[in-house]
Amino acid sequence: MCHSSPILPIGEVLMSEEPIQDRNERTLRARRRELIKRAVEQRARFQDLVMKVIDNLPPAFRERLENVDIVVTDWPAPIQLSRNKVKSRYSLLGLYEGVPHTRRGPGYGFVLPDKISIFRKPIEAKCRSWQEVEEEVKKVVQHEIAHHFGIGEQKLQSLENNR
Repeated sequence: MCHSSPILPIGEVLMSEEPIQDRNERTLRARRRELIKRAVEQRARFQDLVMKVIDNLPPAFRERLENVDIVVTDWPAPIQLSRNKVKSRYSLLGLYEGVPHTRRGPGYGFVLPDKISIFRKPIEAKCRSWQEVEEEVKKVVQHEIAHHFGIGEQKLQSLENNR
């Protein structure tokens, strides 16, 4: 007695296999989801780093951070670049926008918060390792907070060069 496997009509064989195009599309969608997931995780890790730097500030400084929002964005906005006469978006790592403590008088109140922006992509582009990112974020956050307290760019450059 001869045992043979059943022969399926050609139409059924073709219908049982997934078309190549569908497999490719499913693979691309899975890759996109993975890339998005990694990007979200990387952004969250960077934001956590910024918060860690702020939490580790000396209490005397941390307690005096008043009426200021600290935000992380990927890139500086075109208006931020033009207002600060910066040509390359890779050049601006952080930015303080507001009224420094040294210029706040008795009438200061009922105003929108100052804003410190930390630009993730330029910092990451400048650095070659996560350790370098950590060091650069610490420098940038401290630099921008110094502006919040009224220390000007020339004085900051002098202090940073003498480290």
